[in-house]
Amino acid sequence: MKFFLFAVVNFLLTSSAFAHGMSEADKAKILDAGYWEYVELGTTHMLTGYDHLLFLFGVIFFLTRFGDIVKFITAFTIGHSITLIFATIYGIQANYYLIDAVIALTVCYKAFDNLDGFKKYLNTKSPSLIGMVFAFGLIHGFGLSTRLQQLPLGDEGIVMRILAFNVGVEFGQIIALTIMLIILSGWRKTKSFQNFSKASNVGLMIVGLLLLQMQLHGYQHSSHPENYPLNKDDHFHAHKDEKSLRVAKTQGIGAVQVQEIKQATTPKVISDKPVHSHGSGKAHSH
Repeated sequence: MKFFLFAVVNFLLTSSAFAHGMSEADKAKILDAGYWEYVELGTTHMLTGYDHLLFLFGVIFFLTRFGDIVKFITAFTIGHSITLIFATIYGIQANYYLIDAVIALTVCYKAFDNLDGFKKYLNTKSPSLIGMVFAFGLIHGFGLSTRLQQLPLGDEGIVMRILAFNVGVEFGQIIALTIMLIILSGWRKTKSFQNFSKASNVGLMIVGLLLLQMQLHGYQHSSHPENYPLNKDDHFHAHKDEKSLRVAKTQGIGAVQVQEIKQATTPKVISDKPVHSHGSGKAHSH
């Protein structure tokens, strides 16, 4: 179990975990794209949007009536459509790591609500779920908008491109919800649903907290790119140097010795390629 948690945390804190965004391939593909390509991009983005999907999973976890599912998903859809469309049209931006950190908190909130946390721990009635789902939809839509604005959208036909992307997001949401509902409807018929429903929502909250940590970690890198580069190798050395300096300071080592530690952890250069090793691995260069 400890190994599993270590592996999850390690994955979330590596650069590969920051992939939930617009890649260079997306940016290149969209230069001469038509509306259908924007629909495809929106669909793909939603289906790979683990934070959006986790929130939706939490929303429908205990919903059994079709009418309730439609009501809450409609509220979420209206909310994220509003901010996705208008924030993109008017160029309203924010650091996407911070927005995604707030989205991670919405996952934690829904898990806490599913666990009846407001009544058990705060001795109060939980807020209106339909209102919270709509409000969180606005936040999720802003997150989608910050990602969409990473693309070279241009000015001509921008509204139709945004609408096409939003249609794709809805397609992706329908596909994901269909799969979730099939799984949940089958699971609810078994005894394990009652036994593991609490554990599932505790797990949902833990994953939400890990996503929060991941996004705050990403914000640290994006706000200080000179100190924390995001490519994998430099990312490793930046944290290794930081750890060495932190240990040195706690041991009361002076500035000169600290500088020596920094030099010792810097890869040796042979010709124009740095040669180094990770842990006990073989020395190599890139």
